[in-house]
Amino acid sequence: MTTKTITAVHPIIERFNRVRSDTDRLAEPYSEADQTVQSMPDASPVKWHLAHTSWFFETFLLKPHLSGYRHYDPHFEYLFNSYYNSVGMQYPRAKRGLISRPGKDEVLNYRGYVNDYMGKLFSDLPESKMNELVPLIELGLAHEQQHQELLVTDILHALSHNPIHPKITERAQTFDPVAERQWQEFQEGIYLIGNDGSTFCFDNEMPRHKTYLHRFKVSDRLITNGEYLDFIHDGGYQNPLLWLSEGWAWKNAQAINAPLYWQCLDGDQWYVYSLAGLRPIDKNAPVSHISYFEANAFAQWAQARLLTEQEWEVVAQTYAEIEHGKAMNVLQPRPQTLLKTPPVTQLYNTLWQWTTSQYLPYPGFKAPQGAIGEYNGKFMSNQFVLRGGSCVTPTDHIRSSYRNFFPATARWQFTGIRIAIDD
Repeated sequence: MTTKTITAVHPIIERFNRVRSDTDRLAEPYSEADQTVQSMPDASPVKWHLAHTSWFFETFLLKPHLSGYRHYDPHFEYLFNSYYNSVGMQYPRAKRGLISRPGKDEVLNYRGYVNDYMGKLFSDLPESKMNELVPLIELGLAHEQQHQELLVTDILHALSHNPIHPKITERAQTFDPVAERQWQEFQEGIYLIGNDGSTFCFDNEMPRHKTYLHRFKVSDRLITNGEYLDFIHDGGYQNPLLWLSEGWAWKNAQAINAPLYWQCLDGDQWYVYSLAGLRPIDKNAPVSHISYFEANAFAQWAQARLLTEQEWEVVAQTYAEIEHGKAMNVLQPRPQTLLKTPPVTQLYNTLWQWTTSQYLPYPGFKAPQGAIGEYNGKFMSNQFVLRGGSCVTPTDHIRSSYRNFFPATARWQFTGIRIAIDD
């Protein structure tokens, strides 16, 4: 069963149709086995993402707001709840790959069922009530777009373990040689950070507030594979003076000597696996799938540092224009030559960029009441902020105030490096 399209009347309905269809399109190339596999506890099966995003609409919109709604299957309340403790119990995250049933077709039926009843909800609600629910619907759609990105990163991690190196998409255009890094200077002063809430944003992006920054200079582009190879060849992974203590212990315990998905073959030739298959490293492409610890070690080696999230947002407010293309069609970082070229490039839609900022609440932050309050605030511990969005982030999901967050060891996301220096 395919997901049905709901006749659009209210503007949010057109967006609902598009986001739900985008998710189906992303999942379509993958077999039943592909959609069930789970390669590590931090990742989830494709099938689980498809079901969980429907569970969100069923749980927070259909059940409380559509009179007479009957859930599709009571087992799904448990199987596809992610972390909402106030809603009910959850199946263990690390064991999601053991959920062989429901199968792919049944999950698609579930998506169609939820879409049908969302259509009924849209048609039954008076306009005033519909407008009241728009913020919650927007949250559900933003939530689904987050899972679109996770769907891609999780299946990439799973397929990377397959020795035949499956090819799902075509290779991105070859990257042109990059120029030497240039530095753009920012003066010290008081800047406004965060979202004012006039358009959709997550609760962790508010409130808008003032912050003081010292003078700094930022690199005009991301670090390339070639530059990262220089770090490797110079013994970057063997020099404890470059590493945070916890990072040095983690690297040694995991025997890490290169970015995730890199393989050294044919003696000393480096290759990288992507959804376009296994190919030689392109030295001009931005280095990807880097942990915070690796990014920080590289910055130390380059006699520089990572930006704070406040610095990154000020840079983005000053220079960046979001490229409103279909980045997810390629599923790999795009060549810089395909991006507009303000003085600072690759801020959006290329790679998430690590910052030195711990993921903490802004001054005056208040989590929403009820289960929705579990969405962001409960994770403000032991995480670092990333900014910018990646090649698999939907372009209408990105803004300068967006705060992503992961533990320092996370590498399976499309993460890269931008450096800064103090002046």
